[in-house]
Amino acid sequence: MRKDAAALRQIPSVDEVLKTAAAIASIGKYGRNSVVKAVRVTIADTREKMRGNGAVPANADMIATIAAQQLKREALPKVRPVFNLTGTVLHTNLGRAVLAEAAIDAACVAMREALALEFDLKSGKRGERDALIRDLLCELTGAEDATVVNNNAAAVLLVLNTLAKGKQAIVSRGELIEIGGAFRMPEIMSRAGAKLVEVGTTNRTHEKDYNGAIGPKTGLILKVHTSNYRIEGFTKEVKADKLAAIAAKHKVPLVNDLGAGTLIDLSKYGLSHEPTVAEAVSEGAGLVTFSGDKLLGGPQAGFIVGKKELIEKINKNPMKRALRIDKIRLAALEATLRLYRNPDTVAATLPTLRLLARKKKDIEALANKLLPAVAKASGDAYEASVIACSSQIGSGSLPQETIPSAGIAIRAKSKSGRAIAALADAFRALPSPVVGRIEEQALVFDLRCLENEKGFLDNLTSLHAETS
Repeated sequence: MRKDAAALRQIPSVDEVLKTAAAIASIGKYGRNSVVKAVRVTIADTREKMRGNGAVPANADMIATIAAQQLKREALPKVRPVFNLTGTVLHTNLGRAVLAEAAIDAACVAMREALALEFDLKSGKRGERDALIRDLLCELTGAEDATVVNNNAAAVLLVLNTLAKGKQAIVSRGELIEIGGAFRMPEIMSRAGAKLVEVGTTNRTHEKDYNGAIGPKTGLILKVHTSNYRIEGFTKEVKADKLAAIAAKHKVPLVNDLGAGTLIDLSKYGLSHEPTVAEAVSEGAGLVTFSGDKLLGGPQAGFIVGKKELIEKINKNPMKRALRIDKIRLAALEATLRLYRNPDTVAATLPTLRLLARKKKDIEALANKLLPAVAKASGDAYEASVIACSSQIGSGSLPQETIPSAGIAIRAKSKSGRAIAALADAFRALPSPVVGRIEEQALVFDLRCLENEKGFLDNLTSLHAETS
């Protein structure tokens, strides 16, 4: 006990540590208060370890260095870029769509400069921010009018609150979906003040179900695109054009929520056809809602397009201001939408479409090129090989659709599941975290979304140093 007490007395004081060169440098970077706090924590940890085994050396320089390392880790931004090698192109947890360069440039200008955001340059009077993209949206969708809010859930909420508050909203039971984060359509409807009226059954809904449910208290008919799941087998749904005719007959608006939404026919890129916004508008929906950061490939946003009289009502709703988007996203959206004006080049300029259209043979060639570096970085305890795999779109878009891809699978020679989990942890701990997926006792890197080859290889040097 006397020996331990003597060792504990040798631990330097906070003042002693703060006089070291390392601590002085840290104060210049992080501020005195942060350094003092880090030094105190380090001293407390050192004291605890000494009481445990009495063999932890401690001097002022060492404590200052440990504290500086902790401060460096804490200074890393929480919003960090990662390498998305999961095989999910629009990964909700990884930020969904990667923006086009044109959108990034526009967002940077919006951050640096004053903008004519709600200012009409012709008249010199107050303008509307929606006007900056309204014409583009109408051109690309064929709608009479358009508005935008911060995401598609907000778009649906605003439409329901505007047209069906205190009224009934009719929906097929098969379309009462739950979206990410356990947000359920019935709950959104309730919060909007609409009364849900379910029609049909889970797998079959007929025209007579809608006709029988419509009455004097009906505010709207809502059609929800079941983008994140499919019901197969003995099924029946009322198509949007038939539903539009029913709505017109009873003089109630039809709202078609497309969810992900796309402005172009994806079948030209080898994917299944997904209803486009223009198709939904032409089928007669009064309003169509869809997302900006999914298949459209832009920043997070929720679009509402359709009949002018309905859009005018929505824009008068006080909730619209609470749900509006900021100037940065608005600038990025305009730039993204402009890319769609040239259908011949949009797949090359828009990352989402470019990644979805990427050929398997090109990805496989990249995998073979990267294989030696990945194998070396992983270490002798693992073996790596090029494999065929399947990518998916993600974010609830075409849930049954997979795209042939290629990647690298890393397996532990010991066949230990814990070894694979440890390697996955090590890849995520890199300066630019690498996120893959674990399946069949292997860490799989689907390379469909890897475009920064040099950055990936440079990043691997840190892993080799840690796992060797």
